[in-house]
Amino acid sequence: MDITDLVPAPPGRFDGITRPYTAADVARLRGSVAVEHTLARRGANRLWELLHSEDYVHALGALSGNQAMQMVRAGLKAIYLSGWQVAADANTAGQMYPDQSLYPSNAGPELAKRINATLARADQIEHMEGGATRDWYAPIVADAEAGFGGPLNCFEIMKAYIAAGVAGVHYEDQLASEKKCGHLGGKVLIPTQAHVRNLDAARLAADVAGVPTIICARTDAESARLITSDIDERDHPFLTGERTPEGFFRLKDGTGVDHCIARGLSFAEHADLLWWETSKPNLDDARRFAEAIKAKYPDKLLAYNCSPSFNWEKNLDKDDIARFQREIGAMGYKFQFVTLAGFHQLNYGMFELARGYRDRGMAAYSELQQAEFAAEANGYTATRHQREVGTGYFDLVATTLAGGSSSTTALGEIDRNGPVRQGRLTIQERRMMMPEPTRSRAVFSTEDFKLIKEALATHIQTIADQPQSSKFAHLYHRLGRI
Repeated sequence: MDITDLVPAPPGRFDGITRPYTAADVARLRGSVAVEHTLARRGANRLWELLHSEDYVHALGALSGNQAMQMVRAGLKAIYLSGWQVAADANTAGQMYPDQSLYPSNAGPELAKRINATLARADQIEHMEGGATRDWYAPIVADAEAGFGGPLNCFEIMKAYIAAGVAGVHYEDQLASEKKCGHLGGKVLIPTQAHVRNLDAARLAADVAGVPTIICARTDAESARLITSDIDERDHPFLTGERTPEGFFRLKDGTGVDHCIARGLSFAEHADLLWWETSKPNLDDARRFAEAIKAKYPDKLLAYNCSPSFNWEKNLDKDDIARFQREIGAMGYKFQFVTLAGFHQLNYGMFELARGYRDRGMAAYSELQQAEFAAEANGYTATRHQREVGTGYFDLVATTLAGGSSSTTALGEIDRNGPVRQGRLTIQERRMMMPEPTRSRAVFSTEDFKLIKEALATHIQTIADQPQSSKFAHLYHRLGRI
């Protein structure tokens, strides 16, 4: 028995990956009933395909299901789930925290569930309206922080994320009890061998679940100044020999990139993606890390945090910023992401609206509304906010249960009387949202024919005395049989 017998995956998926356990060990840990994880498996395989077919895959950090939905609608192919954002405004404790692993460990998986539930509803709505025009289930890459503990905690949080339907999970090499945002001080590393165990624990959890989850190893060695122990000889070149009052070992200044390279090489056989957290966007350092890793592991995939903690225009000119992702993509950084995009967009957008509303009242809100209307030309649909959240979908549930007719559906009166259309997209609107090659094909569903029938019924008495009325009546009755 081989691991690929237990974890279905594309050919070559686990080339170069080392496991300290056997397929028989995995089988013993599975239990007697196999649980299917459709979204996680589908997402992992889709992400793996994208990482090997695209120049690079770029994602934004989603703070909510609706943000993720708009990312997919706008054309992004993957979603990032940031632990920083979970701490700030999306955790199960209902608190606002800094990025120090203070929130409950189930909060990230719960946000992943919310995101996938929103994407599922968007898919249902579009399917109901005549056929989904995109793959709504974009793969999610999620933040497991420092694992919230040791190997057993890493094992459990991976299981939780797989159950929530994520495609990939990253783990960082910080001490969980002292974990900090990668762009804060006070970070304490764990020994290289300790992080390898955490990565192996995450892999074991994915294998037990039967899912080829993408595992990303992150190192914070570039800016960390402390490490818990000198037990691993691979860490010795970077130690000063000094101890802190807490018993931690100090790390040498000026060796951060070299330490990241050393750790990346040690993690390479235990992870699918390697991410070194950087202090600023520096193309030379990015190239140095990539070349060192690929000299030994030429096919190893890399990840890069295009962090909002950087002042981009302070470090690079506009032309460099514009080409930055293309250049690091060519170096091998195939997954690139803006961790806190959701947080900054939400806060800036609401601040600007509130500032305008304070001074100009509805004039300011009307400007937002008009901007939304204008965005419809680019595929934006949230102007129909009732439709966006699924009111029409549940109207269809109601009419289905009522045998095809219901007097209590929610959208009818709003559609007739409201100044902003709330209901289903028109056929032409759906066609404009489709990829260009499919726009020429007619898209009519049973629901479309019902709408046509209703429209004819409304006008059939008006035209009853006209010579062509029999043709309309004939069409009306024909449609009634569909």
